Amino acid sequence: MLRITEPFHGAVLNHRHGVQTVDSLTVTVSGDAPPYGSVTVNGVPATVKGGRFTATVAVTAAEQNLTAVYDGTFGHQEHTVRVVWDQRSRPRYRFSIDDNSFWLRDVAQQGYASLYDCFYLDILRNLNREYGAKFTVNIYYETADGFQITDFPDRYRAEFEAAADWLVLAFHAKANDPDRPYQYASAETLIADMDQVEEQIVRFAGEQSLAPPTVIHWGMVQPSAFKALYDHGIRVLSGFFARWSQGWDINYWLDDARSEYLWNHEALKDFDSGLVFSRCDIVCNNTPVERVAATLQPLADNPEQAEIMDLFTHEQYFWPFYSHYLPDHAQRLDAAIRWVTEHGYEPVFFHQGFLGG
Repeated sequence: MLRITEPFHGAVLNHRHGVQTVDSLTVTVSGDAPPYGSVTVNGVPATVKGGRFTATVAVTAAEQNLTAVYDGTFGHQEHTVRVVWDQRSRPRYRFSIDDNSFWLRDVAQQGYASLYDCFYLDILRNLNREYGAKFTVNIYYETADGFQITDFPDRYRAEFEAAADWLVLAFHAKANDPDRPYQYASAETLIADMDQVEEQIVRFAGEQSLAPPTVIHWGMVQPSAFKALYDHGIRVLSGFFARWSQGWDINYWLDDARSEYLWNHEALKDFDSGLVFSRCDIVCNNTPVERVAATLQPLADNPEQAEIMDLFTHEQYFWPFYSHYLPDHAQRLDAAIRWVTEHGYEPVFFHQGFLGG
């Protein structure tokens, strides 16, 4: 049976995947072919040998179909995949922080003169000043002790607005518990919770501080909600796309083939919804300082994973009262951000441009 195996359907291609000019990205298209026949790809004759075909094809549009055609003993067969050309791609990183609620409660309860009197926000500001780092901070509506972000005052709005070029706030979930709140939830439930959080972000931080979510709590939502998320303004969702003993997980319920692809690549587009999925490259709260370089260097050496660094951590590990508090959590962030900066990656927000490009 005729089948294109490379590139993968939904692949995001950039200058690392072929020869790029102003007008095109020339890539190798390969796959399986029946014997005793000829194959073309987008009209370009392919080399066929040992049940495999290879052709060099120019991608000239932001999204383009690649169609292989076989004619021979086994009749006429066609197979099409669609790819994305990230034409303006450059090495870049984004930093996302999940599970934020403690700093909101702290600022509201302490009534600080400035947001940055909260040590956590001061850490983020110092990383911005040192490296130009940008942070997407994913927040909850409420904490287990009853604090809700409706209790957060709006008197810090000017500070949020002044920081909106490097610090933005996004919905994460209604609350930390229960785990996996949207794994089986309806789109209506998810969007309703999102609306509640986003309304409050606009109230106390301003429109320019509001960003579309890129990580939904636990990285699991029903695929039936994808289109609703896209219609809500979401363009990118990050996850781990990891395989555990029970199967692929923290993968937004993508099928096994796409989950495996994302485990080995940095991004994939779902054309039915319009969403792009991004694989998280490092979780700082799980990575000691001395392991940061060893975690990121193999990704930078791999052209399939080198262009975009998706950096990630969780807020709670900053706080001494948390059961799994990490005294060196700030140093872990510093090490990761310093590494990508020294290796030529620029900070971006995924909601600005295509994957921040």
